[in-house]
Amino acid sequence: MRKIRLLSFAVLLILTGCAGIPRHQVSFGHLSDCPKLTPQTLLDSHEQLGASTETHILACTLTFLRGNKDPALRRSSLGSRLCLHLAEREADQGKRELLAAEGVSFAEAAIAHGGDGDGAVHYYLATNLGLAVREHITLAMDNLGRLETELKRAVALSPELDDGGPLRVLGALYLKAPAWPSGIGDRDKALELLEQAVNKHPGHPLNHLFYAQALWEDDSEGNAARVQAELATGLRLLEEGHWGYRKAAWRKEFDDFQQEMAGGGQPGNPPVAQAR
Repeated sequence: MRKIRLLSFAVLLILTGCAGIPRHQVSFGHLSDCPKLTPQTLLDSHEQLGASTETHILACTLTFLRGNKDPALRRSSLGSRLCLHLAEREADQGKRELLAAEGVSFAEAAIAHGGDGDGAVHYYLATNLGLAVREHITLAMDNLGRLETELKRAVALSPELDDGGPLRVLGALYLKAPAWPSGIGDRDKALELLEQAVNKHPGHPLNHLFYAQALWEDDSEGNAARVQAELATGLRLLEEGHWGYRKAAWRKEFDDFQQEMAGGGQPGNPPVAQAR
């Protein structure tokens, strides 16, 4: 069986332990030309805020949420999702980790206010924490159990979210994590989850990339052709789709894996949140 480096695993971790994560907020300065926002307009249109939304609009909306106590907004996943999109775009590591940590806080508040039954809350809690701790391997390793629990909760409640995101991320975790007794890695579980992601949500390029990685790691006879087919499909979807700011990072993940297969050196370290 091929071995994936511990560092690559740590970069892909999406953890839900909070110890050591900062709780300060990133200041956006004076924001002008912000749209007029109300709790109801946000609840009605929150699904339109995503990877293709202008950073300025996301910052305006997050600033509004910071000072709003509307119960429906507080138990929703909106705040944690906004933080994740802003964090993924932030080049400065310190600010990126602060935004991701704030996303964790929003998700925790949502659970405390009755949002535990919303799979998106658990999903964005996990993805934000992963982004917050990806440079801190010890913290990541200490939280594998809760990571698995949160992602399994997201899979149980909302497996269709983000084009199979809970299936994709949990599958990637099982693929990259160290196996028992040091970790929760499980190649068979990874293959099962990632095959489900590909079959149920064939339109997302990372579903195909991660499934190709699982097949390659499995190293069974006859897998080579399937690996290449999944890669080709994923690359086509990536180039044809509108994936916003994530497109360049995902393309690098494909390139890194192809280099690894070709034996041209160790793969790069893709941002954890790009596992979405």
